[in-house]
Amino acid sequence: MEVAMVCTRVNLLILILSLCSPYKFIQSPMDFGPLNLLPTTTTASSDFGRILFHSPSAVLKPQAPRDISLLLSFLSASPLGKVTVAARGAGHSIHGQAQALDGIVVEMSSLPSEIEFYRREGEGDVSYADVGGGIMWIELLEQSLKLGLAPRSWTDYLYLTIGGTLSNAGISGQTFKHGPQISNVLQLEVVTGRGEIVTCSPTKDAELFNAVLGGLGQFGIITRARILLQEAPQKVKWVRAFYDDFATFTKDQELLVSMPVLVDYVEGFIVLNEQSLHSSSIAFPTNVDFNPDFGTKNNPKIYYCIEFAVHDYQNKNINVEQVVEVISRQMSHIASHLYSVEVSYFDFLNRVRMEEMSLRNSGLWEVHHPWLNMFVPRAGISDFRDLLMDSISPDNFEGLILIYPLLRHKWDTNTSVVLPDSGSTDQVMYAVGILRSANPDDGCSHHCLQELLLHHSRLAGAAASGLGAKQYLAHHPTPAGWRRHFGRRWERFADRKARFDPRCILGPGQGIFPRDSSSSNGAFASYS
Repeated sequence: MEVAMVCTRVNLLILILSLCSPYKFIQSPMDFGPLNLLPTTTTASSDFGRILFHSPSAVLKPQAPRDISLLLSFLSASPLGKVTVAARGAGHSIHGQAQALDGIVVEMSSLPSEIEFYRREGEGDVSYADVGGGIMWIELLEQSLKLGLAPRSWTDYLYLTIGGTLSNAGISGQTFKHGPQISNVLQLEVVTGRGEIVTCSPTKDAELFNAVLGGLGQFGIITRARILLQEAPQKVKWVRAFYDDFATFTKDQELLVSMPVLVDYVEGFIVLNEQSLHSSSIAFPTNVDFNPDFGTKNNPKIYYCIEFAVHDYQNKNINVEQVVEVISRQMSHIASHLYSVEVSYFDFLNRVRMEEMSLRNSGLWEVHHPWLNMFVPRAGISDFRDLLMDSISPDNFEGLILIYPLLRHKWDTNTSVVLPDSGSTDQVMYAVGILRSANPDDGCSHHCLQELLLHHSRLAGAAASGLGAKQYLAHHPTPAGWRRHFGRRWERFADRKARFDPRCILGPGQGIFPRDSSSSNGAFASYS
C-alpha cells in the first residue's frame, strides 16, 4: 500500500510538471496509480451557455471521493505550478463556471450512483435520501416516488446535479414555501480544497457546511448530500392566470405566497409577444384561449401570467377544485382568463423537459444562452420592470422572462449565498430570470451575442447600483466585481476561502480568486 501511494505521488508530481510546462504532455489517457486522468474533451470545455470555451489539460473521472481527495491533497501540498480544478456536473453553467483553463475538470457523473432512503418512523422524525453529488435531481425524483416520497424544493429543470444546484441555491416555485434547495439539506460529504474528506452538518463542522451551500464551488466539492424528503402528492392542480397590469400581477403573486397552507408553488412570467405566449404554453397540457392585442412596435402592450399549483393527495376530506376556487376568487386577473389542468406530480415537476424536447427538435437547444438571473428587492421590482422594458424591443424578444416572489426568512444567512440587502423588515424579494436564446443560424452572430451580453451587464449594473439587486448564478469578470457583489459579506467569504482552499485550487471558472503561484504562502494572500 505504501509503495503504491509513493508511486501515485511521483506520478502526480510528473502530472504537475507537465501541466506547468509550456508544452502539452497530456496526449493520451494516463494511469497515475489509482487515478485515471484522461485527455480533455469538447464536453469538458463547454457548457449550456455556449459563451465561453476553456479547455482543461486533463479530465478526472473519479470512482470514489478518495480519488478527488488524492488529487486535491497533492495539488494543495505542492509548491509547484498553478493547476486548478473544477467540478463538472450536468454542464448547465452559463459563463464557464465549471471550466478550468489548462487545469483539471472532475466529471462528477462518474461517482457511484446509488441512493439510500430513510423513511420517518415516528413523531419528530424526518424522511431523507443520501445521494451522490453527481446524481441528477430527475434520478432522485424517479427513485423517491417509488416510495411515495419526494424532495420538498426543486429547480424548474431537473436534469441538473445535486452538487451543482447546492453550490448555488436551487430555486423554483416551491422556494417561497420550503426555501431553496440549500435550506433542505441535512448533511453533506465534502472534499475540501486541502483534500480532506469531511462529513458536515449544521451541528458538525458547521462552518464548512454553511460555506459550501451556495459557495459557488470555492471551498469544496460536494460528493454526497442528505436531502430532506416529504410525502409526495399523486396529482397537482396546475393553474395559470393572465394580467395586463404589473402592479396587479405582483400583488396577486404576493397574495399567493402568503397562503403556504393552501398553495404549493408560485411563479410568473412576462408575455411580450406571440412567440413568448406560444413557447410558454408548450408544457401546459390544456387549451389556453388567450389571444391578446400586443399593440404596435411603437406602442407595445405587455401582459403577465401567474402560475400556481396545489398538491392533490387524493384526500377525500379535501377538494382541490374547491381550494383553487377559494384562491382564485381573491385574485384580480383578467376576467375569464384563468386556466387549470390536473397532471401527475412527476409530469408537473418535469414540465420543462417537454419544452426542451421541442427546442431540440427545432435545433434551438444547443445555441447560445446569454441568461441573466437576479434577486431584486420588493421595493425595486417595479423599477426593475421599467429598466428592462425600456431597454428591449418586446416585438422581437426571444426567450422567457420569469418574475416571482421569494420570502427571506426561508433562507439561511449563514450560508454563502448572496441576497439583496433589505432596508426594512420586508420579507419579500423577487427572483427574475431573463432567459434569452441567441441562434447563429437565425442571424445572431458573434457581434449580436456580445450586444446581448453587454445589455445584460448594463442592466445588472443599473439594478445593483440603483435598486440594490444581486445577481443569482452570478458572473463578474474581475475579482473587484465579485467584492462589490458580496459587499459586507465579502470578508466572511474570503476568510472561508483561506480556511478551506488556501491555494485557490477550486472553482477557477468563477474568477473570484485567480490562483497566483508566485506567493510562497499560498495563492490566497493578495485577496484577504
